Amino acid sequence: MKIAFLSAFYPYRGGIAQFNGALFRALEKKYEIKAYTFTRQYPEFLFPGATQFIEENDDADKIPSKRILDSINPFSYRKTVNEIIKYQPDLVLTDIWMPFFAPSLGYIAGRLKKKNIITLGILSNVKPHESKPGDSILMKYYLKRHHAFIVLAEAVKNDLLALKPDAVYIKHPHPNYEHFGKKILREDAKKAFNIDKDKKVILFFGLIRKYKGLDILLEAMQGMSDEYNLLIAGEVYGSEEYYLELIKKYKLEKKTLFINKYLSDNEVAPLFSAADVCVLPYRTATQSGIVGIAYHFGVPVISTDVGGLKEMIEPFNTGIVLPEAVPTLLNNAILRFFNENLGTLFEENIYKFKEKYSWDSLGEEIIKLYKSIKDAQT
Repeated sequence: MKIAFLSAFYPYRGGIAQFNGALFRALEKKYEIKAYTFTRQYPEFLFPGATQFIEENDDADKIPSKRILDSINPFSYRKTVNEIIKYQPDLVLTDIWMPFFAPSLGYIAGRLKKKNIITLGILSNVKPHESKPGDSILMKYYLKRHHAFIVLAEAVKNDLLALKPDAVYIKHPHPNYEHFGKKILREDAKKAFNIDKDKKVILFFGLIRKYKGLDILLEAMQGMSDEYNLLIAGEVYGSEEYYLELIKKYKLEKKTLFINKYLSDNEVAPLFSAADVCVLPYRTATQSGIVGIAYHFGVPVISTDVGGLKEMIEPFNTGIVLPEAVPTLLNNAILRFFNENLGTLFEENIYKFKEKYSWDSLGEEIIKLYKSIKDAQT
């Protein structure tokens, strides 16, 4: 069986490329698979970060991908179709996370579908975090050109069915990431960040955008004793000064370490090894790869009940879910987590989750979906 997988891959950085890379590695254990990715992912003026690409100090998994698709050049769409047809795959996977990519990925999938190649879409998002006019039209175009879909959260499933009520789909929880290395001793990790070994460490990790609620966490930390330390690690998309002013306003300077940059893969393990808990005070979400990273290192999470975050946490009793993104509720949850010593219980349950929902299990569910569609066609 041959699989073509079209989406973001190395040398692009970020959570989507990491997700696709991990799934690629799982599928290649049993199947022949080839990855296709972008020559141009976003025009530079649309990208808010420092760079779209892996940098020299990042030891990212170098997935062997063919760079062929220019997201804004229709001539490359046809070139990509022809290149994939030459490979003669049985199955084509695409992964979409923004409506911006619907024209390119949708066109290619539609042309391949007409060639009787089964096309499955992985829906990292159906609704973007920051919506714009025309998003639904673009996503409907993409959805129409696939046989079936893979969703990772109930919220994404609901968004899918709102646009395509007859959609065929499977749902599988987001597996935990495994390529960030092993956890190190917490005391050694704290030492690396000059944090006293007896401090309680709260981690906020990942790209920093308004919807992720770092400002809510900073307000929640107001008035907490000095035994609590906040570790913020991620590149700010927007104004760093805004968050620095909040840290000053809430008198958190002495107990906050702010690392404003994109973290390479080899820098992740010390951060999560130092943390007692990872906090996701998101205003909106679908699912989150950050939860998958936290689970890899056995770190419990505190999250708001948005998108599919609750279903990644509550059924498995691996953290605390807040009904809404409110500083007082978050403050109470953090204090409860430590005062009731919930970390030990949550960590035990994380390991049970990891055993059941792996990249291998996601890969096999995708293959089952492919086979069911193929059987229905014969």
